[in-house]
Amino acid sequence: MFLLCIIHAYPECIMNIPNNIPGNKEITAVIVAGGRSSRFAGQDKGLLEFRGKPMVQHIIERLSPQVGRLVINANRNIDEYSKFSLPVIGDLLGEYQGPLAGISAALDAATTPYLLTVPCDCPLVPDDLVHQLATAMTNQGTDIAVAHDGLQLQQMFMLLSCALSGDLHDFLSAEQRAVRDWLSRHDVAIADFSGSAQAFININSKDDLVELESGLP
Repeated sequence: MFLLCIIHAYPECIMNIPNNIPGNKEITAVIVAGGRSSRFAGQDKGLLEFRGKPMVQHIIERLSPQVGRLVINANRNIDEYSKFSLPVIGDLLGEYQGPLAGISAALDAATTPYLLTVPCDCPLVPDDLVHQLATAMTNQGTDIAVAHDGLQLQQMFMLLSCALSGDLHDFLSAEQRAVRDWLSRHDVAIADFSGSAQAFININSKDDLVELESGLP
């Protein structure tokens, strides 16, 4: 069941923030790029150029200072993704079973206690993503924290304990695939990013890409 106490928006819900917030070195980040990109005519969105470099490069640069380790989840264009000098991890399930399959593979491969997940089509990842998620998780006493942009839950931006690997395996083994359905099985801390909602804009079409490039200062 979701914990609807949103930090910042409801400061009365916040007691003293514990000092055992996960540190950057305890977190592996996975950039989830394992889909078909069916809404983008099959083009690999993570490799599309945005402001002079691939979208995944923007994400790598924004996440690198925030985590101890980075990996990429991809099921095609492996050689291209390997050029970023990061481990590339394929889904454990075949036939493009959705983002949870990539997250499950990353949980199995992680050597840290926590995993951060970020989609490959959001090049404006917040610089304080990890700090806000880790604080929400610790303060609210959960194993998962998810970003909220003030209007909707950004469920692919989550920080979770790698101890949930077995639970996710069981969920996928039952042929369930929806991220929201898996999250609903757990208490989830919600981190408020309403002040930086633009950071969660995702690219689903060439028009989206052009609009984002032309609209940014």
